[in-house]
Amino acid sequence: MHLEQRRYKMYNSPKLSVVGAGPGDPELITIKALNTLKESKVVLFDALINRELLEYAPQAEHIFVGKRKDKHRYSQDEINELIVKYALERGHVVRLKGGDPFIFGRGSEEINYAKSKGLETAVVSGITSSIAVPANVGIPLTQRGTSESFWVITGTTTQKKLSEDVRLAAQSTATVVILMGMAKLAEIVDIFSYYGKENTPVGIIQNGTTTNEKSGFGTIKSIEKVVAEKQLTAPAIIVIGEVVRESGKLKAVLENSIEESVIINSPIGG
Repeated sequence: MHLEQRRYKMYNSPKLSVVGAGPGDPELITIKALNTLKESKVVLFDALINRELLEYAPQAEHIFVGKRKDKHRYSQDEINELIVKYALERGHVVRLKGGDPFIFGRGSEEINYAKSKGLETAVVSGITSSIAVPANVGIPLTQRGTSESFWVITGTTTQKKLSEDVRLAAQSTATVVILMGMAKLAEIVDIFSYYGKENTPVGIIQNGTTTNEKSGFGTIKSIEKVVAEKQLTAPAIIVIGEVVRESGKLKAVLENSIEESVIINSPIGG
């Protein structure tokens, strides 16, 4: 470690805390996360966090480093460098990330980089959107007699391809939760259809747990039409499995629809 870094570590205690902000609702954040924000000097925050949470760190500088599809304000390498820069200059840096920082959030990469530069590090887990968002619309990911397990899969790998795990999951009886998968929805439908799952219930929830939440329900066979009709886009979570029928919103669709649709004519309606 350089002499300059040793001095900062001695006097300013450079530290990185990677903090999960939860799925979107500002009340779905832990007390520990809020206390960590109150102690911060700089907050580097992502696109999907609720900006209201920044009010808990009025003493800190707030810097947006969010990444959205094909629109990156900073590369991951640049974010890593910012973490170290501000930690050495200001002390305690909070990296505020949507959901849980260790669920497709690259939190571990940032922790490892900070450690390699001599920073103290901490992780504050967050409520992951993969569980909270389905729950918010009444979907239990597991249910006795229906689903004994669930998969959480990224829809897009670092190679910009659909994860091969989707094909494996489609052959199971588990509930399947796909994050960052809207751009690959047609591929997902093809895979599940190939394995005879055309009538399996599907729920898609956009901006889950926020005031802008939108959702659509159907089956593998009908979900692309539902998405088009409701104009659902990213960021959204795709939930596939028999437990989706437990959502009150899906039941309302089945009970109130006056159109002869694929959803009503499928076994899900009976």
